[in-house]
Amino acid sequence: MKSVRMLGSVGSQVGKSKRFILKEHFRGLPKKSDFQLVEEDLPALKDGDVLFKALYLSVDPYMRPTALRHPTGITMFGSQVARVLETKNPAFKVGDNVVGFFGWRSLTVVNPDEVMSPYGGKSRPYVLPDFGEVPLSTGLGILGMPGNTAWFGLTKLCDPKPGETLVVTGAAGAVGSIVGQLGKILGLKVIGFAGSEDKVKWLTSELNFDHAFNYKTCNVRKVLSEAAPNGVDCYFDNVGGTISSDIMESMNNFGRVAVCGSISSYNAESRPTAPVTQPAIVMKQLRVEGFLVTRWSNLWFEGISKNLEFIKEGKLKFKETIVKGFENTDEAFIGLFQGENTGKAIVEA
Repeated sequence: MKSVRMLGSVGSQVGKSKRFILKEHFRGLPKKSDFQLVEEDLPALKDGDVLFKALYLSVDPYMRPTALRHPTGITMFGSQVARVLETKNPAFKVGDNVVGFFGWRSLTVVNPDEVMSPYGGKSRPYVLPDFGEVPLSTGLGILGMPGNTAWFGLTKLCDPKPGETLVVTGAAGAVGSIVGQLGKILGLKVIGFAGSEDKVKWLTSELNFDHAFNYKTCNVRKVLSEAAPNGVDCYFDNVGGTISSDIMESMNNFGRVAVCGSISSYNAESRPTAPVTQPAIVMKQLRVEGFLVTRWSNLWFEGISKNLEFIKEGKLKFKETIVKGFENTDEAFIGLFQGENTGKAIVEA
């Protein structure tokens, strides 16, 4: 259990902020030289502005492909759990804990109505509800975007029914580890694929997956024929690539596929090839749909409340890989693509 010191207003002297600049677009695996850490003076607050202090910063795989759509020189984008230090906005009071797309910054002065989403368009920060004894950092994980991605992607797109079989790739990650547990809660047989023996063990021994396999050492079609002899009904795809082609070949007629990401290709310098999926999609009449969780922004707190309820009932567990120190945000991000995180990767500022 983490404790976070309560901070008060800093008055009229706003001070300095640190921020990471996207110095170079990524080529292959992200590198420290792709970023530059700078310090700058913050402006005084105008009417409508709020001063936010980063408590926790999120690093996520989506940042890798999304960065290509942004120019170099920008503040690296991303979400934070931040605390209000000073405010000239009646909707935010000193001491509020909020989630917002403030980027990789230690302090931010901004009008909340002008905060931009990395996907484009405005994204107003929101005040976190009371989590009780659940850590604030989960506002970036199981009680934030990854948790809602898992809940809505699974329930809205996979349309799971008790007794069906669900396969999850990237199963030990921030989203996949939640998807599998939600599948068990909803009465599914759950099979996960992850990238190490330790992660595989965690999935079965702690998260209640029925089966889990190391995709680096197994024959995907063979293990699915044994673990899911009656076929696969739902597939939550976080990685893309050849493994997804193999899983779709193992699916039942009218199976449903929720495509959340394709981390297997994010660091490729040229577009990789994989066996075609169209024959399986056509012959098995699969429903395959990609999504961004912002589709359900109008139901955001419904998802948070549902997952918080499951946590408090002891049905849903979470794990965080926490890197301490704002200055290490770039290293935490790079570690995502080297398999260093189990569960949600977070920087404690």
